Amino acid sequence: MKKVEFTAAPVSSSVMPIVFDSSLCVGCGRCASVCQVDILLPDAGKGNHPLVMYPGECYYCGSCVMACPVEGAIRLRHPLMNQTRFVEIEK
Repeated sequence: MKKVEFTAAPVSSSVMPIVFDSSLCVGCGRCASVCQVDILLPDAGKGNHPLVMYPGECYYCGSCVMACPVEGAIRLRHPLMNQTRFVEIEK
């Protein structure tokens, strides 16, 4: 049986939906295992946070944040357009 090896490299993007705090992340990989669109790839180094491979594909569902055992280790950053708030005009 022939051994098949895959390689992957992070894709550059103007969005950064997922931000890790390296001082808090324990590198458990739970966020990568629950990601619905598989944009997180566990880092080969033990204790390192996963790599965000295709940031433009993120659904902003928050499952990675909810699966993290350490509060504040991973943060979801929504695009600027989704951060706006509509203010009612007074008449």
